[in-house]
Amino acid sequence: MRTFMHGADLWDVACPRRPSGVAGLTMAGFHVRDLDELRMIPHPAVTLLLEFGNGSPVVDCAAGQQRGSLVAGPGFGSGGSVRARGENVECVQVRLSPVIARAILGVSLAELDGTAVPLDDLWGREASRIREQLGELSPWQDRFALTDALLARRHAAGPAVDPEVAWAWHRIVSSRGLTRVDGLAAEVGWSRKRLWSRFRSQLGLPPKRAVKLVRFDHAAHRLVAGEGAAHVAADAGYADQSHLHRDVMAFTGATPATVAGERFLAVDDIAWPGRVATSQRP
Repeated sequence: MRTFMHGADLWDVACPRRPSGVAGLTMAGFHVRDLDELRMIPHPAVTLLLEFGNGSPVVDCAAGQQRGSLVAGPGFGSGGSVRARGENVECVQVRLSPVIARAILGVSLAELDGTAVPLDDLWGREASRIREQLGELSPWQDRFALTDALLARRHAAGPAVDPEVAWAWHRIVSSRGLTRVDGLAAEVGWSRKRLWSRFRSQLGLPPKRAVKLVRFDHAAHRLVAGEGAAHVAADAGYADQSHLHRDVMAFTGATPATVAGERFLAVDDIAWPGRVATSQRP
């Protein structure tokens, strides 16, 4: 357990001692005594929030207030209108690659459409059981082991995405959003229409949106790491600094300077250590 301090904020953050047995699944544990208006920053993964304990977490979004455990599609929070708040919040936050999320969740990601839905709506009584089981455990490592075992079972039993779709996603991620989407279909031997349709239905967003989201996520974490906006824009594939500014505003509703100080991004250095890879500074 480590402490994350950001201004007046004080969070307890736990990380698993060993990686998940399911590729594309990562998680972290949080205990926040006073969560005050946290801006949710879009992320290129499906977010599974498993809440337990006696706290009162609330997510305010366009669909209204969401309470308790929830699932959010890739890019959730775009526009900067989603906020999280609560007192004595305890949760396991799981990030799922869209490639494995459909099998684990048991629903097409296109149905999420970048929004958040209560986990009860997807899993029914199983969502209540996992909440009770997490609350009965005390060590965070036991909570991680329980969560990993549950998700591994669901992943093994669920449908896999097309190999061509998985390859296209990994190509986008490995290039940090710098790959040309027009060439993806030719590389997998599909028509553009077929790849776009399968990609959207299986991963929850079209390839062009995926490229922009992955590129933004990489750029935003580099801003948090202290790199200048001009250097990030030039190195991350933006036409110029104004292009970066417009993209950041579209995804977060805030300027790059504001995003550089966001708690949601800053905590990643502790919760997902080694996740952020920055370029070598000139």
